[in-house]
Parts: sequence; structure tokens; C-alpha cells
Amino acid sequence: MRLSELIINIKIAETYGNTDIEISGIEFDSRKVAAQNIFVAVAGYNTDGHNYIENAVEKGASAVICEQLPENLHNNITYILVKDSAEALGIIASEFYNNPSENIKLVGITGTNGKTTTATLLYKLFELLGYKTGLLSTIRNYVHTTTIEATHTTPDPVQLNKLLSQMAETGCDYCFMEVSSHALHQKRIAGIKFTGAVFTNITQDHLDYHKTFAEYIKAKKLLFDNLDKDAFALVNIDDRNGKIMLQNTKAKKYTMAQKSIADFNVKLIEADINGMLLTFDNTEVWTKFIGKFNAYNLLSVYAVAVLLNQKRDEVLNTLSSLDSVDGRFQYVKSKSGKLAIIDYAHTPDALENVLNTINDIKENGKIITVVGAGGNRDKTKRPLMANICAKLSDKVILTSDNPRNEKPEDIIEDMKAGVLPPLNNKLIAITKRDEAIRAACMFANTGDIILVAGKGHETYQEIKGVKHHFNDIEIVEEVFDNE
Repeated sequence: MRLSELIINIKIAETYGNTDIEISGIEFDSRKVAAQNIFVAVAGYNTDGHNYIENAVEKGASAVICEQLPENLHNNITYILVKDSAEALGIIASEFYNNPSENIKLVGITGTNGKTTTATLLYKLFELLGYKTGLLSTIRNYVHTTTIEATHTTPDPVQLNKLLSQMAETGCDYCFMEVSSHALHQKRIAGIKFTGAVFTNITQDHLDYHKTFAEYIKAKKLLFDNLDKDAFALVNIDDRNGKIMLQNTKAKKYTMAQKSIADFNVKLIEADINGMLLTFDNTEVWTKFIGKFNAYNLLSVYAVAVLLNQKRDEVLNTLSSLDSVDGRFQYVKSKSGKLAIIDYAHTPDALENVLNTINDIKENGKIITVVGAGGNRDKTKRPLMANICAKLSDKVILTSDNPRNEKPEDIIEDMKAGVLPPLNNKLIAITKRDEAIRAACMFANTGDIILVAGKGHETYQEIKGVKHHFNDIEIVEEVFDNE
């Protein structure tokens, strides 16, 4: 594709050089640049691409998009000066792949909790309804039935458009996509057209990045602010920030709730360890899911399907056949009658939801919770997480999550600080996560429930920049098999 065609929709301040040149690809990482590529210099969170313009030119870039011109300009290189190179990257990536989001019905799901479950269940539902469907999620990506491992909740603009292009070429009718606050703030979805957007909820998370809760909300809201008038905006109004998401959007507005009057409603009739009986707009449906938080997730799935003009009765019938998502309230039973639940809950609100659900369904047994907190992430949530676990569990084992570049012992101390007497008597610290899980399984008796929280679907543990194989459910199954 010619450079002049790629840049037609970006806001250009100045151009230096020839735009009538052939472009072979787009890169924002100078290490990956090849001949005839455009290099887009983006000022990132940890590094600034403007520092690597010369490296990109040496590796064969024939054009550079930047917010600041380098000191030395090469006569054979085209330089395009823009106000916002992150936005420009998204727009030209979309152009390079022939604007794939315009050829597929794309629905974005944002919120603190429930994104992965909602997006994955929508993918499963629409596949069962007979459509070729795409999924972009934290766990993995799908182009119809082809699996592509995920590296981020929301891919970078080049990878995102490449995946959407593959979906369009495969004949996918729909794609369901998690949209993270980081992606919104970094403008990874610039140039993308959404058919609809969903807001699940918002609670404290990622304050290491956004700094304040207000900025976190503002980032989430960007998804709705940029919707077209022919798109739909669906929000959970049981969360008071749901209505904030609808402010300023041009899209058609829809609401959903368990507790409030809304366009789409769900009520929990009864629940046990095997599932829940729910009513969706007065129609009863038995599902294989547990917990009020999952009732919200299923409500989102139902509402989106209806808004995408699917037959209501067929949607509800298919909904009842869906299974849980990996690492989301996934449970294993032992021969002796113990129950272990593996869940990705890693925020105060998510832990509270999961533990309240376990307390609702347990009979006479105790709850033993294994929990840690990620290193080099929001430290303010650590004491809150530990306190919630202590309040809602009979015993809490504090351990490692992904310590990254922090000492696990320091993270555990941060967590301990949030638990005061007498609740701190429930705490035990076991730094190694595998030992903590094994100890919880040994402490448990028949009828007890073990919650292993924080990592869910993850199959690794990140320590000092290295990802080691680690899978919570594998360890639980091994212990239970050897009982």
C-alpha cells in the first residue's frame, strides 16, 4: 500500500519528503522494523519511541511518523509530524488492513470485573447459534475455531487489526473483544469501529497506572464517548458509574440490572454448587454458573445477543447449555468431599463477590482462602484484599501471586497491614504458592471449600522478568488425586 493512502485520515502537522512510496508494514518497535516499513514513534509508559527513530531508519524504515522531529533528517526518508502518534498508529494500522472492523460486527466489553467471562461466553453463544465468530480476550484469541494465544487483554493496534483482518477473511460475522483501560488510555483502538459497547462495573484496580479512580473511570468512558450514533451502548446501572458511561455518547443507550428497573433485567431465584435458576425478563432459565456476579455476566450476554437481533428464546435456550470459563469459578472436587475453587479474582471487589458466593452456597464446612497480590502493580489494594479475605474466610493463607520484580515477602507484609486483631489470627503466610495451595488442601476437611484466588487461567508465575510454568488447578488436582 502507498504511504499517501495510509495517512489520508490522520491529522498531519507537517510532511517532509515523498509520500508517494510503497509501504510493506507498520512497526512501533524499532527492533522489528524491516525494509520499507513505517516506524511510528510512540511515547509509551516505560519508554519513548522517539529515542529509537535512528535505529528504525538503520533497519530499513522508509517513513517515520512522530510527534517530535529528530535532529538529523535523512533525505531518502519521509517524516510525518503529528500531534498524537498513538492515535495515528491505530488509524494507519486500520487502513493498512483495509479497515477490518467495518466488515465485522465488533462489540467491546469494558469494566473492572467480568470482561473475560462476558466476551468468552458471547463467543461461545454465537458459535453455537451457527455464526463464525471471533474473540479477543485475556485468556486467548479465536478466529472462528483457530486459537491464537493472547499476550495482552487488548492487543496493540497492529496486532489488533491483523487479527480482525483474519476474522473478516475467514468470514466471521461477529467479534467480541475485551477493552482494557490501558488500551483505551493508550489509544490502541483508534480507527476501530464498534457495533456496540458493554460496561460491566468499575471498582478499584490499576491505580499504579491511572493514579486516581477518577482517571480510571475517565479511561473506561472513552469507549462510549467514541461510539457512532448507529452503535449501541449497554451499561450496568446497578453500578452508579454506569450512567456516567452514557454521558456524551452518540450511541443508542440501553441499561441492564439485577436491582434496578432497566431495559434488561435478571433475578436470581435459587442457587447451589451445581448452578443457578435465573429469570431473564420474566423467563426462567437454569444455568451452570454460580454467583450474583455471574448473573450479571449472563445478563450482559443475553442483552448483547438481543441487541444483535438474535431470537430471544433461542438465546436463552443456548445460554443454559454454556459452561464456565477457564479460571473463573472453576472447581474441582476431591474423593473425600473437599471442594477447591480456582478464580482469577485479584481486586477487592472481585474477592468479595467470590467469597460472598461461596458463603451463600456452603453448608457446614469452612472456607480456606489462598491469596496473593501482583508485584509492581497497585499497592493500595493489597491491604484491602487481605482484609476482605479475612472477614469472609475461616482461614487465609497469604502467598505469592506474580511477584515480578518485588520480594514476595514485602507484598505479603503489605497485605497483612490491612488486617487488624482479632481477624489477623486467621492469617498464615507461606511464600511459595505451590506450598500454600498444598497446605490449604491438607488443612481442609470433608465439606470445606478452598478458594485459590488471583491467577485463575494463568499457566505461569512471573518472577524477576522470567515466566515459570505454574498452574493452580494442576496443583490442586495433583493433591486431590493423591488423597
